[in-house]
Amino acid sequence: MSIPEEHKHGIKRDFRCAVLTISSSRFAKIEQKEYIEDRSGDLIRGILEENSHKVVVYEILPDNESKIKEKVISLVKSDIEVIITTGGTGLASKDVTIEAVSPLIEKEVPGFGELFRLKSYDEVGSAVVLTRALLGIINKKIIFCLPGSPNAVELALKEIIIPEIPHIMRHIRE
Repeated sequence: MSIPEEHKHGIKRDFRCAVLTISSSRFAKIEQKEYIEDRSGDLIRGILEENSHKVVVYEILPDNESKIKEKVISLVKSDIEVIITTGGTGLASKDVTIEAVSPLIEKEVPGFGELFRLKSYDEVGSAVVLTRALLGIINKKIIFCLPGSPNAVELALKEIIIPEIPHIMRHIRE
């Protein structure tokens, strides 16, 4: 058994999660009481629940740095263990998820973004250089910031996040 497999053996595998979709257009529709489709948010919730995690918070926020920061701060003070955001990670001026979350991070884990981009290369080619993704630790909680693309979300969750959540939690609780 490899060292990473040993670290994953016999540890808790179900965590309390929050899913935040960052999208001003979807947020505006909610405020206008219109129907919204949130494929990436729904996908995250479904994959987490299929893997025995509990999604106890799901929210759609606008592309607003202070609102994102305020929500993340409240979540890391709660009993939530894992936060996953989707959207707001692009290069447009309105994309501020990474800028909102980065100052809150106590420890950044750059290997996540590196591996995510490597795995994304086959699908998007050299456009992968535009991809911003983040994994950090705040108050012994995990936060992942993912792009808004459903394909990116599915790749990140199935190939990286779900297999590694227990491993990460073991280390940050030591």
